[in-house]
Amino acid sequence: MKSNNTALYLQVKDHLIEKIQQQIWRPSQLIPTEQELMKQFGVSRTTIRQAINMLVADGLLEKQQGKGTVVKPQQLVGSLRRLKGFAEEVMEKGQVPHSKVLRAEFSDSLFLEKTKLGLNEDEKVLVIERIRFANNVPIALERSCWPESIGKLLMKHDLDTAKFYSILEEDNILLKRAEEKISAINATMAEADVLGIRAGEALLEMTRLSFGLNDKPIEYTKTRYRSDQYHYDIELRR
Repeated sequence: MKSNNTALYLQVKDHLIEKIQQQIWRPSQLIPTEQELMKQFGVSRTTIRQAINMLVADGLLEKQQGKGTVVKPQQLVGSLRRLKGFAEEVMEKGQVPHSKVLRAEFSDSLFLEKTKLGLNEDEKVLVIERIRFANNVPIALERSCWPESIGKLLMKHDLDTAKFYSILEEDNILLKRAEEKISAINATMAEADVLGIRAGEALLEMTRLSFGLNDKPIEYTKTRYRSDQYHYDIELRR
């Protein structure tokens, strides 16, 4: 292992995540034994166990009695609930999703977005603005921001029909979790015109910051939904 300020077990954890992301270790496949990993990384059994236990807690690995530790199958699963894109939600309701791209360009002047995505000042951000439809009804205005490396992957596709999470999954870029903030705002005249509503009507604004398996930000998206066409269902238990 390289000598740096990061704890050894965290360095090992990052290396194990890379093997999962690169599909060197595939879903349901046994990973090497603790003894084999100790030799590979040149660290103690305690360090290996710490790294593995963290990935088990994160839902990336699974210990099976009498068998060993295997890679847990991933389907864009967060720690508590599944991360869904707009198109997935629409299709699950039996409707047809599509988009209209308003803007798609790389920018190096978005300080807030770079900060959210953990980027350096000299790095660029891909900004994609789209109108989201369900059965030809405008439902939302979406503004998503991505690191340049991921943006280059997305720009290879037709952004009017692209399902971003599916594209990332095909390139072995899996989302682990997301932080969301939901608030109510009023539609501006421009937003109202695009969404087919009156200016001043209530919109549901959702801001999402999504993270990859290595806990690094991947996506910063702000979506404004028509409140008459979209709502959140939340189940509470006591």
